[in-house]
Amino acid sequence: MNAYSRITHASVHLPTGRQSACEIEQRLRRHSPSLALPPGLIQRAFGLRERALADPADLPSDLAARAATRLLNTARLRPADIDLLLFAAVSADVREPANAHIVAAKTGLSCPAFDIGNACNGVINALQVADALIRTGQHRRVLITCGETLSRLSRWELDRSRLRTGLTSLTGADVGAALLVEASPVPGITGSVFLANSTSWPAATLYDPHHAPGQPQGLHVDSDALLASFTGLDAQAAQWLKEQDVDVRELGLVCVHQPSQPFVDAFRARMDIDPAQIIPTFPHTGNAAAATRPSNSLKQSATAAWPPATPSPCSASRVEPAAR
Repeated sequence: MNAYSRITHASVHLPTGRQSACEIEQRLRRHSPSLALPPGLIQRAFGLRERALADPADLPSDLAARAATRLLNTARLRPADIDLLLFAAVSADVREPANAHIVAAKTGLSCPAFDIGNACNGVINALQVADALIRTGQHRRVLITCGETLSRLSRWELDRSRLRTGLTSLTGADVGAALLVEASPVPGITGSVFLANSTSWPAATLYDPHHAPGQPQGLHVDSDALLASFTGLDAQAAQWLKEQDVDVRELGLVCVHQPSQPFVDAFRARMDIDPAQIIPTFPHTGNAAAATRPSNSLKQSATAAWPPATPSPCSASRVEPAAR
């Protein structure tokens, strides 16, 4: 039995295509003119300047396989050296079989393979599974892969009733990634803790395009349970969203800087670690040191003019193509 596991290599495949926030807004205005979208909303609400776009012919497995192949080459490993392959992503090529098998075939692996699906937490949960399997001696090398084509789930035809769930779909991008977790005599992955409030699931939704219901009716979200302290949201962007009847506490993927006290207390009870020393795993957060410290960013930006006095690039009649 191995005492520890550790991440030994990581690799990313980033597509060359780009779509700027200005281009996203222009397309949304064409398809949803009733919104009267203010210039610069996407960047102010989500901090997004541009997103990566995969080639139209690429599938999630293609992006994941390219990252995995690059990792194997860097680590100087053969496909036969991998004991288990995990695929953890929101995107998928097919519903059956497991997408991990498609990635394995494209990468030349013949080891066991299966999917782990838990939305944005999938890779984190895959690390947890890999760590457990290695510590119990079932495997020594586990390759975790991820391939996302989230830009293809963008919803362009929105109105006020669908804005809360639709706006966040415009922030998804395309990427492939791979992590190698190996048995280790010294500590690497030392522990993990997970908490959930599943009753608040509607607060961050990306609907299946094949079975896309309307926005849940009578939606109520416990903001404390969601760790919903949206201190990174620009005040004027928040005001516009409020005018559209969108509660920013129910807007998924907005910057979350400050965990709720119940979360902090539960974390301290489970792990002998100060939460302020933990780097947040979600990509839209700020500095780890700000994780448990209130922010005054809303108060500081409340007097700023918006739309800005200086014309935003998004307000131009013509937007230059993003650099590739």
